[in-house]
Amino acid sequence: MTEIKILKEAGSFAENKDIAKRIREKKIMPALEAGNPLILDFEGVDSSTQSFIHVLISELIRTNGPNVLDEISFKNCNTTVEKIIKIVVYYMQDTI
Repeated sequence: MTEIKILKEAGSFAENKDIAKRIREKKIMPALEAGNPLILDFEGVDSSTQSFIHVLISELIRTNGPNVLDEISFKNCNTTVEKIIKIVVYYMQDTI
């Protein structure tokens, strides 16, 4: 199991799309390719932009299908972050 602490990577306001892309390419994708279930831990993240979450997970859904979400757990999300994740997931499932 791989756990990625978003606060450590992106700060308490996760907004930088370049950081989201780096997390996806350098941490998330290698973990999933190795068959490791993944935890994205949002503890301490007060908010995020929709574009950050989109860059973080949309390519995974686009290339692997929505079942890739079965391998990813979103942990310690506050209500704001949870809503943004749900919006992105809903949008991506609607477009594939």
